[in-house]
Amino acid sequence: MAYLLMFVTLLHLITLAMLFIATMEKSWWVWGDTENSDLWYNCRYDNFTGTWLCSSSKETEWLQAVQVLMVLSVVFSSVSFLVFLGQLFTLSKGGLFYFTGLCQVFAGLMAFSAALIYTLHNKKILQDSKDLSLGHFGYCFILAWVCVPLLLCSGIIYIHLRKKE
Repeated sequence: MAYLLMFVTLLHLITLAMLFIATMEKSWWVWGDTENSDLWYNCRYDNFTGTWLCSSSKETEWLQAVQVLMVLSVVFSSVSFLVFLGQLFTLSKGGLFYFTGLCQVFAGLMAFSAALIYTLHNKKILQDSKDLSLGHFGYCFILAWVCVPLLLCSGIIYIHLRKKE
């Protein structure tokens, strides 16, 4: 049982870190090595100065929906971890981690919705950017999709996990 507890805690921390990286890092859409776009900025690499020059992304309704859903996913997963830590010390023997599991499942559904919206509406989200046929999805977008099954699985594990002494 101790191994399962360590496994689910480690899985939770890994998914929380991946969610945070997917939300904050700048690689949801990439045009080669010199230009990319994320949920917050459009950036291009300036060869002359050797730095990244970033400007705010144009606020479209779809982009705002993705931003909100990803931030909510991080919040739900963070709350879930804090509640789990609290329940470890306050839950009676044999108690189930329902609320923790529910928060994780909600985080997974939020990440799923955000990634799905970005997948289906990336042309509208990136409408003023370069030609989309020259680019591809970046690693943060892929990380968001990888987080979805991990969050859902950890949520289900939490729901079935019983506290034993």
